[in-house]
Amino acid sequence: MDFFDEFPSLGRTPLREMKKSIDAGFRSFSREYGDALESFFNPLLKFMVWFEKLLINTPWPIILLCVGALAWLGSRNYKLVAGTVGAFVVIGYFGMWEDTMATLAIISVATIVCIGIGIPAGILMARSNRIQAIITPILDVMQTIPSFVYLIPVVMLLCIGKVPGLLAVCIYALPPIVRLTNLGIRLVDADIMEASTAFGANYKQRLWGVQVPLALPNIFAGVNQTIMMALAMVVIASMIGVKGLGVAVLRAISNQYLALGLMNGLAIVALAIIFDRVSQQYGKRLQKHREGGHGV
Repeated sequence: MDFFDEFPSLGRTPLREMKKSIDAGFRSFSREYGDALESFFNPLLKFMVWFEKLLINTPWPIILLCVGALAWLGSRNYKLVAGTVGAFVVIGYFGMWEDTMATLAIISVATIVCIGIGIPAGILMARSNRIQAIITPILDVMQTIPSFVYLIPVVMLLCIGKVPGLLAVCIYALPPIVRLTNLGIRLVDADIMEASTAFGANYKQRLWGVQVPLALPNIFAGVNQTIMMALAMVVIASMIGVKGLGVAVLRAISNQYLALGLMNGLAIVALAIIFDRVSQQYGKRLQKHREGGHGV
């Protein structure tokens, strides 16, 4: 027995009619604008396909060299570099190299998209309390709504494939970088801003020469959390056609392959730890640099 069984006078017709009108309206919208949306996202799809093929077809020693170099540039830690390269060697040894490269491609593109949208949105929020009041509820919805719910309209508009998976990942992973960019800029000391104004800096100079550099530790903390949340979406995104480690995990769940699911799950964990440690170390270096600059 549900709510309407207890209160039959309320009837089910208004609710049903509302649901039908919403479904019909969205279907008509997807039929009318679906092709235009696909054309709009087509350059992004081409870039994703190109980047994935680049990672998969590049010889593994070059990939290991690039990964080690990036880990060194981010962390300046030999142990972390050795652990990163070792983790990729183990991934390749167990036959998960191509899936890992596909996962790296989708995570990298999703992170770039989130940075390109999130940092400007965070700056807008920091400029205006009104804009912050508008964007904050949207971020709350993006963070709290179950991921399967927003997969429905994405798939209805763009079918299954890489672009819907990328959009789903970005919706889930975008809020941290927006929030932390806003927070980092708002935490910049007012005395520093007054001093920059006194030296004749205009708004653009204060933003890019003072606020953003001082907010970089918070911004990179947002990038860190965005990457972590993007990796958490890998398995769910595999349900709508995104290749990578998530496909193997999904297959293991469907067929009860414990070893397959465990190995690919650990590969995702390894990627998450590598990204987390490298970005954290880079954030700490930025923090030390900022504190050293203040001490001069």
